Amino acid sequence: MGIMNNKLQGKVALVTGAGRGIGRAIAHVLGAAGGTVILTARNESDLMQTADNVQDAGGCAELIPADLADESSIMHLVEAIKEKFQTLDILVNNAGMVFSGLLENASTDDWDRCLAVNARAPFILCREVIPLLRKAGQGYIINISSVVGVKGYPLQSIYTASKHALRGMSISLAEELRKDNIRVHVICPGGVDTELVSRVRPDIKKDELIQPEEIAELVLYLVTHKGNAVIDDLHIRRATSSPWF
Repeated sequence: MGIMNNKLQGKVALVTGAGRGIGRAIAHVLGAAGGTVILTARNESDLMQTADNVQDAGGCAELIPADLADESSIMHLVEAIKEKFQTLDILVNNAGMVFSGLLENASTDDWDRCLAVNARAPFILCREVIPLLRKAGQGYIINISSVVGVKGYPLQSIYTASKHALRGMSISLAEELRKDNIRVHVICPGGVDTELVSRVRPDIKKDELIQPEEIAELVLYLVTHKGNAVIDDLHIRRATSSPWF
């Protein structure tokens, strides 16, 4: 991925799940465009690798590890952002987890864990950083949903519920924040070349998977595009899958 221009110079972005996969690619692109990128995930060593990646691209990275299943950890993350930056321009809710299995075999804890990371954490983060986005004058919330945020697959009922919840919240939140010049976008990718997809969908050939960088480039477009055309919801499929999901 080549070095970008400075379209995000002076902007501050928070990327969750930034330790690997799509989150790392998004952090790289935003940093290469001149942004300061706050990286969060549970694994600090993964975040350090991402930080090196961002800095190699010419960007600035700030590491704040957090467990997004724990509300107190999220609140600590937000307080650290307020203390260091006082504002925020971009929130990318990318972190996610998956539960794969028959609904009848799932426990309530399985449900709670999946919804906590995929839906509750974005809700808490949005709620807490909206004042910072409003202060920035123009803000962006990018919620990374999934193809299952639009349709469903067997053995993924809980994961599907969490991603439908994230997309549904985004639709209403976009209306709530219009007057504040804060845009809420949703990206619904099909199979992306990540550790999570390799584990859940080993049937998909690796060379057919979407690359994380392709999703990252779309995020950059959403937060830098100027004009009257607004894209609310992006459905990204693999070239080998059926059109129009």
